[in-house]
Amino acid sequence: MNLPIGLRAKVVILSLFLLCLPWLGYEYVWEMEKYLRYGQEKTLEGTTQALATALHERPKLFDNQASFLKQVEKGRDLYAYPLAGPIQLDGKLSDWDLYRHRTLNYSDEHVIYQRNKSDPANISFSHMVGKYGGYLYGFFKVNDPSLIFRNRKSLRIDRNDHLVMATQSPDGQFRRYIVANTKSGWLSAFELPADPSQSMPVTPESRIQGQWLKTDKGYNIEFRLPLEMVGSKLGFAIHNVNDSKTRQLVNVIGTSATDSVASLGTVLVPSPEIENIIKGMSHNSSRIWVVDNHGRVLAKSGDIRSSSNTWADDIEVNQPDSFWLHFKQQYILPLYYKILTRPPQDFIDSLQDSTELTGSHIEKALSGKQGSTWRLTPDNKAVVLAAASPIWIDDKVMGVVIAEETTHGIRSLRNRALEKLFNVILTIMSMGTLALFIFASSISSRIRRLRDQAELAIDSQGRVRQQIVASKNRDEIGDLSRSFSSIVSRLGQYTHYLENMSSRLSHELRTPVAVVRSSLEHLGLQQLDDQSQKYVSRAQEGVSRLHLILNNLSEATRLEASLTQAESCRFSLKKVISGCMQGYQMTYPDQLFSIHIEDKAMYCDGVPEYIAQLMDKLINNAIEFHQPDSAITVSLTQYQKQAILTVSNIGPLLPKDMNSQIFESMVSIRPQGINGKPHLGLGLYIARLVSDFHHGTIKATNMTKNGVEGVEMSLSLPLSDEK
Repeated sequence: MNLPIGLRAKVVILSLFLLCLPWLGYEYVWEMEKYLRYGQEKTLEGTTQALATALHERPKLFDNQASFLKQVEKGRDLYAYPLAGPIQLDGKLSDWDLYRHRTLNYSDEHVIYQRNKSDPANISFSHMVGKYGGYLYGFFKVNDPSLIFRNRKSLRIDRNDHLVMATQSPDGQFRRYIVANTKSGWLSAFELPADPSQSMPVTPESRIQGQWLKTDKGYNIEFRLPLEMVGSKLGFAIHNVNDSKTRQLVNVIGTSATDSVASLGTVLVPSPEIENIIKGMSHNSSRIWVVDNHGRVLAKSGDIRSSSNTWADDIEVNQPDSFWLHFKQQYILPLYYKILTRPPQDFIDSLQDSTELTGSHIEKALSGKQGSTWRLTPDNKAVVLAAASPIWIDDKVMGVVIAEETTHGIRSLRNRALEKLFNVILTIMSMGTLALFIFASSISSRIRRLRDQAELAIDSQGRVRQQIVASKNRDEIGDLSRSFSSIVSRLGQYTHYLENMSSRLSHELRTPVAVVRSSLEHLGLQQLDDQSQKYVSRAQEGVSRLHLILNNLSEATRLEASLTQAESCRFSLKKVISGCMQGYQMTYPDQLFSIHIEDKAMYCDGVPEYIAQLMDKLINNAIEFHQPDSAITVSLTQYQKQAILTVSNIGPLLPKDMNSQIFESMVSIRPQGINGKPHLGLGLYIARLVSDFHHGTIKATNMTKNGVEGVEMSLSLPLSDEK
């Protein structure tokens, strides 16, 4: 549909405006999410700052000696992992399966003493310590091809395979302990003299409990001791004896040397005091970490996979059960969430069991400033925000408080905002579409009405039948309607002038033609020479032709006038056509006619004289164009409630695109001056007038039959019901 430029511009502008609404709303929601993330970042930084304030200037909560280390050496500096529950001390190590990924392995690289340095170390072990309640738990899984137990009768406890523990107790004293069993079973633990050069006398230590279990590859030692025995320094060493006779020490492999405090490594035990503080101050929304200045975890609280806070609160307003709510949940929301994504609770948290944390935010906090960072989980399902604040003790950063949260809450808020936005967009788009549909329908209906008026204003012959009603609307279509109305009005006036021209010419020319004719007749009665008589004859011939033209013009005019006043009657079309054909056979005795009239009663409503006049024009046209010595075929048949009259002749074909134009007024395809008679193209025009009066249709078509070409005139007339 071609709309005026102004209307097209209106439609385009309105369409662009409707398309901008979803884009603007979508951009607004994303901008809102950016500010929400910024707000969450600042909120989390405030949380870490508040917790750090609670830990400022409390040196007893931190390991001073570990804090002054330049770096933490893995294997030498130990970490007591928080255990989920107490360990069953049976030597089978099955309770440690959950923590196997935390186990440290010791072999040739950790040899402390080797009697024969050229011999390789023939033992190794895996080791781990953990904390639960008020106890430090640990195990050693030793690979030793020759296990040598302590001799029951010997007072020496160091001439066999044994475990040495050394620590600096909380009171600052250096203490050493030895575990040396005579057989598999409950541990036999003793405290050694403080002087490393002495191994006797020993004092039994019942606080160290556990099991020694012989295995196929060596032995397992599973133990526990109260945390009050352990300070910030701790070391373990496995002493290996291979010969039960000589009982000489072969080698020592351990976490560190156990002969002095300076040789010991550090041990970091998560602080229960710090855990109590952060549990009391943390939100359920965050996971709180406290690490020392080496990044080792001192305490942890919370779980980001099960967190819920003001960011992640369910903001669904309790709505009454309704059709709209059911429809939205069943159909609309599933459609939305083909685009949106729901925040997953099940994602991979790579830091869940971490004992050491690193990151730009921690480095910034260790430098004395607050820091924050965003990270993506390994499975790309969640975004985690981490903020860190320093813990100050005597103008020195002794640790960092770290708080972590996912963006699930913000993503939920964003999804809810987008849901509402999509609802608004759907509503606006639906209303806009409806408005555009109504607007376009209004335009289309007005254009269709204008089209229908234009089609009805002028008939197929180009005559103006009715005027176009000018629209009063002050828009482009109204202007077009008024322009069409003006054009059709002027065209109607001109057509009326042309239609009445023939009658005016006929009326105005009859008197001078009669005067000229009478003058020529009187002149012809006089004696004239041959030359003058020749000119008089030619003048009389011209006047006769002019008189014939006037008669033809008046015939069409009279017929049009009489048709408007004619009274119809019911007559037999068969009788009229049969009578006409009998007359033509008498009038044209030299012309062959092929007549086929179906023997049926065919009655029409109309004027039989006009049908006869129509037959005169068709037969006269066929005779003028027929091929000599060929027959003119006339057929009258009935098809359903229509009478079909055909008149065909063999002769030249109609020119291209002239099938319908030959029935127009003043249209003729005859060569000028054929047969010496004037032809104004009114014969078939009269035939069409008669056909239209009887509500019939007339058409001309070229025909080719058995290699013979010609033209067929076909008239279809409606039949009246039989009475």
